[in-house]
Amino acid sequence: MAKTIVIRGNSGSGKTTVANRLHALLGAGNLLISQDLVRRGMLKVADKPHNLAIGLIQNMLIYGQEHCDCVILEGILPSSKYGQMLRQTLLPEDNVFAYYYDLPFQETLKRHQSKQGATFGEKEMAAWFIPHDVLGLAQERIIDETVSPDDLLKIICQDIGVAVGKPLDK
Repeated sequence: MAKTIVIRGNSGSGKTTVANRLHALLGAGNLLISQDLVRRGMLKVADKPHNLAIGLIQNMLIYGQEHCDCVILEGILPSSKYGQMLRQTLLPEDNVFAYYYDLPFQETLKRHQSKQGATFGEKEMAAWFIPHDVLGLAQERIIDETVSPDDLLKIICQDIGVAVGKPLDK
């Protein structure tokens, strides 16, 4: 059974950085699903309730769980829009590892401002910010501002039984 890793949080929290590094670390046979890529890049739809990305992400999750070693899902994935689908798809008996970056707005802004080539600023981030947006999954771990992206990568690797720097055994 595939390991499903969900990394959620507000814009600027570090979730995409962690997901991309984890995907590179795990190597071949692992699926990375980025909410932004699916919603904005592939479907070009607004992030509103019942948008087309929700069903496509669900189908991709199921495909990955059936065919891959690990599935990594990352994005803001607001509970009000994606929560029902995620709670239906990520069952307690499945091999799910969920992480939610519960950071104060100022910390997300600080992390975002440290990125090169940022295409949006404080005003947009404030409009998108959703505090304490947990899913309520039994497997969901809350990550606070004391945990850096490097720290979270190490935590996830430990949780899924992968040594940092070593690919997952097939």
